[in-house]
Amino acid sequence: MLARGSEINMDDVTRIVDEAIESRRSVRAFLPTPVDDETVREILEVAARAPSGTNMQPWKVYVTKGETKQRISDAILNSGIRAEKAVWDEYKYYPDQFFEPYLARRRANGFGLYTALGIGRREVERMRAQHDRNFIFFDAPVGMIFTIDRRLNQGSWIDYGMFLQNIMIAARARGLHTCPQAAFAPYHQQIRPVLDIPDEEIVVCGMALGHEDTTKPESTFRTDRAPQEEWVTFWK
Repeated sequence: MLARGSEINMDDVTRIVDEAIESRRSVRAFLPTPVDDETVREILEVAARAPSGTNMQPWKVYVTKGETKQRISDAILNSGIRAEKAVWDEYKYYPDQFFEPYLARRRANGFGLYTALGIGRREVERMRAQHDRNFIFFDAPVGMIFTIDRRLNQGSWIDYGMFLQNIMIAARARGLHTCPQAAFAPYHQQIRPVLDIPDEEIVVCGMALGHEDTTKPESTFRTDRAPQEEWVTFWK
């Protein structure tokens, strides 16, 4: 925090904030380099400044490392439930039927990632193996599970998204990367006993946190963004 009376160069502030936002990516390869608890606490403390309706702060976070993180991975990977068979019984992330322009964007995302990894369109087992890396948090040293009270409504889920984004930006400010992972949500029955999550909480998602392994091919993958002309309307 700047001391009272300190000069603030807004060009520098803009550049730093924009860089943190623009450099945020869903990283899928992490180094084993530890992230200390104090740094995680700092990130969460900053992130909790996210706005929420009437300051309800609907988020709850379970931070895991080491043995506990491994127990989550084992519980999911040993469940025998393949990702394509997992049931989204707590909430639905995607529509039952994709349509344009979202279908094309989804396909481009998958094709781009698998191309970077050298996985062909018919290599189903390699695709499954890559998806399963979600459940080891892509080797990140920190894995977080996020929950919300099931009695809350859509407004609180909007608030939750702003909280998650804050975590990812605060992580970038500290030279760390993240990957938000909705893939954990259908496996709440496997996760609950490991973390003692009560029934009144819905598992929203997971998130990997750590230092990016830039030597891995998946680290070369970048997504694009639709031009503003497709989604912005200015009225005067």
